Amino acid sequence: MLRDILDRRRATRSLAPVEITQAMIKDLAESARLMPSCFNKQPWRFIFVYDKEQLTRLHSALNKGNEWAKKASLIVAVFTKKDLDCVIKDREYYLFDTGMATAALILRATEMGLVAHPIAGYDEDKVKEALNIPTEYQVITLINIGKQADEIDPILSDYQKLAEKERPARLPLENFVYLNKFS
Repeated sequence: MLRDILDRRRATRSLAPVEITQAMIKDLAESARLMPSCFNKQPWRFIFVYDKEQLTRLHSALNKGNEWAKKASLIVAVFTKKDLDCVIKDREYYLFDTGMATAALILRATEMGLVAHPIAGYDEDKVKEALNIPTEYQVITLINIGKQADEIDPILSDYQKLAEKERPARLPLENFVYLNKFS
């Protein structure tokens, strides 16, 4: 069942509206909450933005190539800070642990029949200002959530339109999997 969800998960950009409910938000947040973290510190923080006025404020932080995200019914800001998690012998766990929680949220959204597309194309200071996030936090990603639209969004670039039709190429296993030692 998890493998089916992994296979279905796509970061498409042609979004159609979906009704956002408190139950849906709670379900997505609970999926993230269940993930492991160093000494169970749970460093992740999420702001679920679905209010139309607040979404419009957040849209001002998007880079030009992410204008398609304005059609998302829900944008989840993912943020954290280093001192919320373990640092063991110079190994900082806050980004890793927050990444695992974010992956769980994305996979649960996929299981619910939604598109959950994380992006890096935004102005972090504008995101913090729009959402009242204190400066000491790091905004890691914005996850744009909606339904998959029936038609490809005409605002997309040619590259983005192609990626809507088929999954972009994945690296072959031999490019990132090593057995017993690095070679």
